[in-house]
Amino acid sequence: MLNWIWLGLILIGVVWAAFTGNMAEVSSASMEAAKDGVHLIVGFVGPMVFFLGLMKAVQDAGFLLSVARFLRPILKRLFPDVPEDHPAMGAMVMNMASNMLGLGNAATPFGLKAMEELDKLNTRPGVASNSMVLFLAINTSSITLFPLGVIAIRSSLGAASPEAILVPTLVATICSTTIAISTCFFLQRFPLFRIPANAPQREIKPTTTEPVEFTPTASETSPASTSETWINRIIVLGACLLLTVAFIKELVLNPSALAGLLPFLGVFGPWLLPLLIAFFLLVGVSGRVRVYESMVEGGKEGLEVAVRIVPYIVAILVAIAIFRASGALLALENLVRPLTHAIGLPSEALPMALMRPLSGSGATGVMVETMNQAATGPDTFVGMLVSTLQGSTETTFYVLALYFGAARISNGRHALATCLTADAAGILGAVFACRFFFPELL
Repeated sequence: MLNWIWLGLILIGVVWAAFTGNMAEVSSASMEAAKDGVHLIVGFVGPMVFFLGLMKAVQDAGFLLSVARFLRPILKRLFPDVPEDHPAMGAMVMNMASNMLGLGNAATPFGLKAMEELDKLNTRPGVASNSMVLFLAINTSSITLFPLGVIAIRSSLGAASPEAILVPTLVATICSTTIAISTCFFLQRFPLFRIPANAPQREIKPTTTEPVEFTPTASETSPASTSETWINRIIVLGACLLLTVAFIKELVLNPSALAGLLPFLGVFGPWLLPLLIAFFLLVGVSGRVRVYESMVEGGKEGLEVAVRIVPYIVAILVAIAIFRASGALLALENLVRPLTHAIGLPSEALPMALMRPLSGSGATGVMVETMNQAATGPDTFVGMLVSTLQGSTETTFYVLALYFGAARISNGRHALATCLTADAAGILGAVFACRFFFPELL
C-alpha cells in the first residue's frame, strides 16, 4: 500500500501542478527535498552510531534481557511470536521508553535496531510480519509523557502556561495508541492484508541473547577477584549516588523549580539524555562488559543501517514535497473542511492536522506560524490544539519509510492503514481533550 501512496503523491502533485501553474515550485521543492533527505541522514548518523553502540553495551551486560523478562506479561500478549530472550524485545522496550520520555534522538536508533532484529525472525523476507506492523503502529502513536520540545516552543512564543498541554497530549496519545493496537489486530485477519502465499520463505535459526562471559584467568578465580567485583559495584553505586546528589543540588539552587511543573521540567528536561547515557555505561560496567569495545562494535552496525535507509528517506521526502508544493495539499484541506467542522476541529487547525503525518518539520512550521498569529496565539483554543497535535502524533510516512527501509520491507501489509487510523484517533482525542480541559477558550 505504501508503494501506491508514494506513487499517488507524486503523480497527483505533478498533474495538479500542471493545471495550477505550480510546476516551477514543484521542480524546486523536489530538488530541495532530495538534498534535505541526505542532510537529514548525515545529521542522523552520529546519534545512530552512538546510541546503538550504547545499546550493544547494555545488551552484552544482560540488562535488556532482564527488562524484557520483567515486562514479559505485557509483551508476550502484544508480540507472541517474539521470544523474550531475543534482542528485538529489548530494543523495542528501549524505543518505547525513550518515546515516552520525549527522547526522540535515542528512540529512533532503538526503533531501527528493533526492526532489524524483528526481520531476523521474519520467515517472509520483504513482507512485514505482524510484530513489525504492531511495533510500527505503537511507535507512530506512542504515549508521550513529556512533550518537552513543544513546551519549549510555546514558552518561546510567550505562552502564559506552556505546560498546559501536558494532560491533553497524554489523553490524545492514549487514544491513538489504544486504537493503533486494536486496529492492528483487527486488520491482520483480513484476506487483503494476509501474508501472500507466494512470498519467498526462509528458515529462521533460533537466537538467544545471553550476557557476555569473559574467560576467567588465574587472577579472576582468586579471592582478589571477589574484591574486584565488589569494588566495581561500589563504584557504580557511588556514581549513581553522586548523580542523584547533583540533581538534588540543582533543584535546591533553583527553588523556583519546585514552584510549578514547567520550571521543574525546565530543570529536569536537560538531565534526561545525559542520565540515560550515564546509566547505560554504568550498567555495562556493573555487568563486567568492556563498554568501549562493545560500543564500537554496536556503532559499526548503526553506520550500516544509516547508509541503507538513505534511498527510502529521500524517496518519501521528495513525494511529500511535490504533493505540498503543487497545491494539492491545500485542495485536500478545502475538501475535508466540512467534515472536520463536524467533529469540532477548527479550520485554523486543519493544516496542522493534515501536515503532521506527512512532514515533521513542516508540521512544526505550521504550528509556529499558527501560534504567531494574533487570532490563534499560543493561549487560544487553536493554539492549544495545534500544540497538542504536535506533541501527541508522529510523522507517519517518514517513520514507515525509515523503519521499513532498515528492514528492507517492500510489502507493509496493513501498516499504513493502521497508522493512519491511529492518526485519526489522535486528532479526535486531541480535539476532545482540548475541549474538555479548555472550555473557557471556546
